[in-house]
Amino acid sequence: MSVLLAACAQEAPPAPPQPSYIADGRPEALSDWGQLAVGGGALVLGDQVTPYTLATGLFTDYAQKLRTVWIPARAGPAGYDAENAFDFPVGTVITKTFYYPRAEGGFERVLKASGSGMAHYADRQLDLTAVRLIETRVLVHRETGWETLPYVWNDDQTEARLMRAGAFVDLTLISETGEQALGYLVPNVNQCAGCHETDTRDGLGSRPIGPRARHMNTDFEYFDGVANQIDQWSELGLLADAPASDEAPRNASWTGELPLAGVALDNAARAYLDINCSHCHSRTGPGDTSGLYLEPSEPVGPHLGVCKLPIAAGRGTGNRRYDIVPGASEDSILSYRLASVQADVMMPELGRALSHDEGVALIAAWIDAMSGGCA
Repeated sequence: MSVLLAACAQEAPPAPPQPSYIADGRPEALSDWGQLAVGGGALVLGDQVTPYTLATGLFTDYAQKLRTVWIPARAGPAGYDAENAFDFPVGTVITKTFYYPRAEGGFERVLKASGSGMAHYADRQLDLTAVRLIETRVLVHRETGWETLPYVWNDDQTEARLMRAGAFVDLTLISETGEQALGYLVPNVNQCAGCHETDTRDGLGSRPIGPRARHMNTDFEYFDGVANQIDQWSELGLLADAPASDEAPRNASWTGELPLAGVALDNAARAYLDINCSHCHSRTGPGDTSGLYLEPSEPVGPHLGVCKLPIAAGRGTGNRRYDIVPGASEDSILSYRLASVQADVMMPELGRALSHDEGVALIAAWIDAMSGGCA
């Protein structure tokens, strides 16, 4: 493997591929979409494919994530929405590539990073000599609605193949405190669709989760400099009718570091719960019957979990009485479920096999800072 990577690094990276909108079928190879190309020790973005990030990222077993969007010129821009996902036209292709920085000692050995940002990415390229690609998820907007397709990268890091049934990838996660085995789960198409069905009332099925104003209203280092993403998308013609970024909703930017620096505890905790939980725990999501709603607009009270009795948590309560007990994270169901790795206890239910230690600590600190207790 090291010989192959060394040989690839001596070649020039490929020219940016031409993106494609594939209206029907399920292409077996990721390269058929033309969103990304690999070669010469680099992963290169396609022509007019735009990378983006989120103010606070979704946790997926400490993986790094390269997110991209491409809208065919003939399709027109996405429509701005202050609350929900942007209204992307038919033909839009969104990708999310999951990867880890490499560790010494074997291809399965990867490094645990503090956040879910974009390590080893610069100038529209990802350095493949320094990272291991795991999977790329494609979300394509077709005439019939959004379709989710998971692709898994081969060991040669030359192509990703469609795995509609999902897959497991055995990794060893290396950190300053030691090593741990990780059975990384690539979700199947039904699991992908389950998370992306953020409104169970309208029957429209899957839709994007991350590209919302409050998640996107943050800076990104583009090829020609740093710019706010909402302003940049408007300038590029990707987004229509958006206000200036200083007038749009904005979540706190938390990259996973503790102690917090430059961001208020309440803002960081609400942003974390929003991106990790609220696509399900909202009044329109699959978790609507729980009565626990974790969107940032939800006022502090029972629907946020404060002194709220669980409805059907079963073993998920950990013999704790309330979702949140102000001032007592150790007595709160929310903390217990975020920290658990048991399949019938942990929240979120999908997308992780490990506990996010920093995220759990953030929410515990937030709960402990509340006052009042539960009568």
